[in-house]
Amino acid sequence: MAAAILLVTPAAAKHHHRHKRHLPPAGQSAAPAPQTPAATPVPGSRPRDMENGADRSGRDKSRLDSNDDFLNQDKSHPKWDARPPRSKGAQSGPRTQSEPQTPDVVPTPPQKPTELEPEPPETGPQPSEKPEPPGEEKMPPDPRSAEMPADKMPAEETACRERLKALGIEFEEHKAEHDAEIGCSIPYPIILKTLGKSIGISPGTELNCQMAEAAARFMADVVQPTAKAELGADLKSINQTSAFVCRPRHGTRKLSEHAFGNALDIASFTLSDGRTIEVGPAPPEKDAKFLNAVRKAACGPFKTVLGPGADADHALHFHLDLEPRRHGGTFCQ
Repeated sequence: MAAAILLVTPAAAKHHHRHKRHLPPAGQSAAPAPQTPAATPVPGSRPRDMENGADRSGRDKSRLDSNDDFLNQDKSHPKWDARPPRSKGAQSGPRTQSEPQTPDVVPTPPQKPTELEPEPPETGPQPSEKPEPPGEEKMPPDPRSAEMPADKMPAEETACRERLKALGIEFEEHKAEHDAEIGCSIPYPIILKTLGKSIGISPGTELNCQMAEAAARFMADVVQPTAKAELGADLKSINQTSAFVCRPRHGTRKLSEHAFGNALDIASFTLSDGRTIEVGPAPPEKDAKFLNAVRKAACGPFKTVLGPGADADHALHFHLDLEPRRHGGTFCQ
């Protein structure tokens, strides 16, 4: 018996020592091992999702349901066009109330055209400003605008024509020119065919007889000898760009001398050797000498002489006219 006890004791001690080596340290039990999965809810996503109390006790379950409804309302909020969130039971009421509000806005547009109707009569009296342009016509009309041909040609007109024939100038009579609205008038105009026996003019030129005689005498007495002296050739013809034209002066309301057939514009001179001397701002030296001599000599026989340098309108021609001036003065530029 005692031997059996001695044999069992070492075996039991060895078995006890084997289990003692696998025991956990002091202060721990076999239960803590399954507690480690209890710490798994610590990850951040689920606690944050449960801030509204979804993971709390059963008493907060009703609060979770209300919060879920509120979240569902927020999701549908953009579809309500910025309407305030309402409970499910109250959603049908406000929608029916918003529908009658639209007809209240519809009747307002027809009131606007009624307000615009009184405005046209206010603008109606504005046409009364149109009479102002006649006020700008305070300038007294040229007395020559009222001249009309008589039943019999005056003696001075007959005498002028006799002098033209004596100079060898070819011309023909033309019907009277008269425009009461503008004021243009030539009671006894003529059409010049030539300026003398050896001087032509092109194209045909309508002038009053006095201006036609002044132009013919100037070409024969001044331009012809000047061309021979300065250029060594005779004057064959002149090219005119304007004679009778029914218009006012450029940039003014005063009638031009062209409106009375009392002015002639010359663009060039043609010589017997075929050369053409053109009026311009920068002619060749010899041509310039001839043109300057003609221009200077014209101031006297004519009351107005304009050409290149006077203004932009006369940059390419000589303007000659017989405008009556005080004390017989002249205007030459």
